[in-house]
Amino acid sequence: MSSVRLKSVAGVLLAGAVLLGLAGAASAARAPDTMPAHPRFAVLPAIHPEARVPAGGLTTWNFTYTYKSKNYSDTFVGNAPTGAASTTPVFIIPLKIVLSTGQSFSTSTVQSNGQTALADTTNSPVFQSSIDYTEAGADLGTTQYIDAVERESFWPSVLANPGYHVLLGAPTVLPEVTLNVPSRSGKIGTEFGVKVALVSINYIDSQILKIIAANPQITAGSVPVFVAYNTYETQNGCCIGGYHSANGSQTYMMFDYVGTSGVFSQDVSALSHEMGEWLNDPTTTNNSPCGVYETGDPLENTANYGDYPYVVGGTMTYHLQDLALPPYFGAPASTTLNGRQTFQGTSLAVCVNGA
Repeated sequence: MSSVRLKSVAGVLLAGAVLLGLAGAASAARAPDTMPAHPRFAVLPAIHPEARVPAGGLTTWNFTYTYKSKNYSDTFVGNAPTGAASTTPVFIIPLKIVLSTGQSFSTSTVQSNGQTALADTTNSPVFQSSIDYTEAGADLGTTQYIDAVERESFWPSVLANPGYHVLLGAPTVLPEVTLNVPSRSGKIGTEFGVKVALVSINYIDSQILKIIAANPQITAGSVPVFVAYNTYETQNGCCIGGYHSANGSQTYMMFDYVGTSGVFSQDVSALSHEMGEWLNDPTTTNNSPCGVYETGDPLENTANYGDYPYVVGGTMTYHLQDLALPPYFGAPASTTLNGRQTFQGTSLAVCVNGA
């Protein structure tokens, strides 16, 4: 299926430059509409002057390269690949979605492996160093999934500096927050054969900003991750599986854990998408010959939504999305492992927008 990236700026929705574009007005008061299901992810680089902006910020470095005589400089999380390992503190905030019609959706729902969706999230390869990743004959190390992606992204440099890592700290799980969604902002639906909550992304984002403001332990040097169960966000139709954004220097993300295998946003697929994009575009302002530097979007409309299965502990199969590497965005092939364009080696044409 085709895929859409949406930006929200001053109340106007602007389509992402990489993929199919849509435009239209939206507000928290608008009820989710009934357009056909369309799997996609979103970016909300809006400014929220009413929200608390913590001091400080993430550890970051600037990745610079030249493509067709034009210079690009993008801010990535962590230290440069020639530097030391870094670890970003993580807060996970589970959301309980309660619709006006009485249905509720909670990450405490037990899955087929006997664990809750929340436990499956914290135990996933996104946060746990549970898998030894080998790609194109190179052993990237036993580490977290997003770190393995970043190590492959700069593999020649990592070979000279094997201690380089961009890690996520052991998640601090905050108490579940119940969102009583008004009827104008949410409803029940069946998408991809699954009964889900359909909730306005603008409503969700307004509540997330309030939650961040109410928890001063969340700082701009950390990343809060909000998770909802069997939920999709809506914006000019369904279905958004997650998004990331920034309020000043405070970055954050939201993802949906859908507990049915084979469907869009299954288990932590959307989390791997958003976390990968956050690491390479934390404040949603990075640019490339493609336009926005979003590493998940080029893969989300490939087979099975770009997901690859990884079995952990013999009891849980996680689905992690493939992510684009620097050569896809016009960086030299020498930057990464064998010049690969994606972590899994998917063949993609280098983006041509602005080239």
